[in-house]
Amino acid sequence: MSVKLFALTCGRLTGDLGRLMEGGEGRADLPIPAYLIEHPRGTVLFDTGLHPDCQHDPTGRVGTRLTSLFSFHYRPGEEISARLEAIDRDPAKINIIVNSHFHFDHVGGNALIPNATMVVQKREWEAGMDPEIAASHGYNRADFDLGHKLIQIDGEHDLFGDASVVCLPTYGHTPGHQSLRVRLPSGDVVLAADACYFCRTLRERRLPQRVYDRQAMLSSLDKLANLEAAGARIFFGHDGEFWSGVPQAPAAIT
Repeated sequence: MSVKLFALTCGRLTGDLGRLMEGGEGRADLPIPAYLIEHPRGTVLFDTGLHPDCQHDPTGRVGTRLTSLFSFHYRPGEEISARLEAIDRDPAKINIIVNSHFHFDHVGGNALIPNATMVVQKREWEAGMDPEIAASHGYNRADFDLGHKLIQIDGEHDLFGDASVVCLPTYGHTPGHQSLRVRLPSGDVVLAADACYFCRTLRERRLPQRVYDRQAMLSSLDKLANLEAAGARIFFGHDGEFWSGVPQAPAAIT
């Protein structure tokens, strides 16, 4: 059995492009991706989307600031557990959650995956545990401090020891942001998450208005560009145009 990769859309947001990319104009359609990776030795989710509360009361879940910045388009049946059940996968049997970082649209479904081990960068976990840093980054511990077995990693980490699913540090968007490289029979795919919102972010180096460390994020974009130049396909974090061409589960990405 080779590694299989599935894309799962867990709702959408819309927001001002100018906040997400320097010089951007108008509103942007922002898909909320999660990914299922099936490996002979276990199943992995890369990010878990939004919390189900955001379907009916986003302000109560994420606060007034975020709901003033984004419009939520998120319906029952789009939460990560329902997406998995729709393709006959049991959320209770997922082995590993890899969270790219702790923003609300990447960890909101962690609670729906109760038995997984959570793999995060040590510096991201430490930021999430610091009340002052967490508040400044919009982290909500109710999304990620849920009693999952926790593995804190520092830098690159090979999940299965065979180079097929590897966490890649891509710091800058947040203190401990990470991407995930998945080795498919057709070649490498890099799930960039918020290290690179859009294709244009990579091509033009136009960063969001607010980032934790601009220089670190630019270095992470250089890393992604080098991986792409070596043959990897980059899956951008919230690029609606790109996402429209990504096969959705139950079809696997080939």
